[in-house]
Amino acid sequence: MNRTRLYWLFQILGWSGYALINLFFVSLDRRITPVQIGAYSSLAAFYFLSTHAFRYAIKKYGWLNFEFPKLLSNTLLTLGLLSILNTIAQIIISWVFGTLNPETEFRLILISGNIFVSFLFYSLWSMVYFLFHFLDSYNQSLKYQAKINEIQLNHLKSQLNPHFIFNALNSVRALVDEDPAKAKLAITQLSNILRFSLMMDKKRTIDFENEINTVKDYLNLETIRFEERLQVKYNIEPSAFDYKIPPMMLQTIVENAIKHGISNRVKGGLVEINCKEGITDDLIIQVKNSGQLKNNGVGRKKEREGHGINNTVQRLKLIYGDRASFKIFNSESDFVITEIKIPKQNPTLG
Repeated sequence: MNRTRLYWLFQILGWSGYALINLFFVSLDRRITPVQIGAYSSLAAFYFLSTHAFRYAIKKYGWLNFEFPKLLSNTLLTLGLLSILNTIAQIIISWVFGTLNPETEFRLILISGNIFVSFLFYSLWSMVYFLFHFLDSYNQSLKYQAKINEIQLNHLKSQLNPHFIFNALNSVRALVDEDPAKAKLAITQLSNILRFSLMMDKKRTIDFENEINTVKDYLNLETIRFEERLQVKYNIEPSAFDYKIPPMMLQTIVENAIKHGISNRVKGGLVEINCKEGITDDLIIQVKNSGQLKNNGVGRKKEREGHGINNTVQRLKLIYGDRASFKIFNSESDFVITEIKIPKQNPTLG
């Protein structure tokens, strides 16, 4: 149901209910007469028309875009005016239906009481109306932001696929002439990875098990190319398999370790993957590779701002907000450590 239909439904049901409730209380004291039905129905109709006129003014003059102090002052003034008009309408309705008693109804205390009660009803209507619009606006803002995040995530993933495929094909190409048998095995492993990379476009997060299996295929592929120059070690706690992570995230970090660490060393080195559950129910992923980040600021900045690293940082921010963390640093034992923490809770984008 759209907002306009919902508004009319609440208007009709709300003010009809107002008339019926008043008639119900009258029936507890005395028998309901057609005059009373007409009088309360007319008063409900006035509430209906006056609140609709108020809504028209809000929409026409853009009150919902006002700063809060201006909106509050305008609303209070209008509610006061409507309350006075409503009290005048009550006197006219009583006169039309022949129930007007001037000696009673023109007393200042009764007029003040009617204005106050009318003010309460108009205030209640205003609170419901503005609260609905503010909540609806907030909800639309969240949907808009989620859509923007979704577009950005899709853009990042579309960047990641060609980047990874290019590097993987280079690895296979290097084996075609040197060792056809290994090249055939590499193509099979590459096929598994490509199948996985196509699947990632449909999901924001995947089971950790699926990701680590793809990483193993990738490292097996790279081991064929680097041979004894690449050593691989896994330290994965069983609790890690209870988590979901962004697809291709761990693979991107491992690829970065190969590209900037192992491939630049004549003797190669070690890539170690450590995954465990933290004390705050976070999944802690550490990828350790032989090598060192450059000590000077320019070199460090250049290494940190690689395509895969930037991609990973942006994806973590879009999916988890501030609940995930990423850092890369030198260890004391000639290793570079990339560490990611991912919350176990569902990602913010659902």
